[in-house]
Amino acid sequence: HRIRWQRSSTNSSSSRKSPRNRKERRNRKRGRSSQDCRLERKEMRVRDLGLGYDSDEIVLFKYCAGTCMSARKNYDLALKVLTDNGSIPSRKVSTHPCCRPTRFETISFMDAQTSWQTIKWLSAANCSCVG
Repeated sequence: HRIRWQRSSTNSSSSRKSPRNRKERRNRKRGRSSQDCRLERKEMRVRDLGLGYDSDEIVLFKYCAGTCMSARKNYDLALKVLTDNGSIPSRKVSTHPCCRPTRFETISFMDAQTSWQTIKWLSAANCSCVG
């Protein structure tokens, strides 16, 4: 069976590749590494998301991955030194920004009882270094 996000016309797959290629070229020009904060995609069965929905439908789950070491500020650098030397207890302090979604997408799918279900804020739409 076809994946819901692929049910549109076949021209959409070629248009989907074009912005990605432009984005990859733009990132290479900036000297970004493959470890930097980025949006990843994975096809998943809805039931495998662990949210209690009974559906074998496949959705495109987007998530944030990578590090934010290149986004560290003077605050992060100073805080790291202070936690390393014991001046500040490190047990509850994050000394670097985190790669997190800054926008989310809503996902709709049909469950096993042929009812449409919608999950808000499920999939990442944009990722950025936060904190």
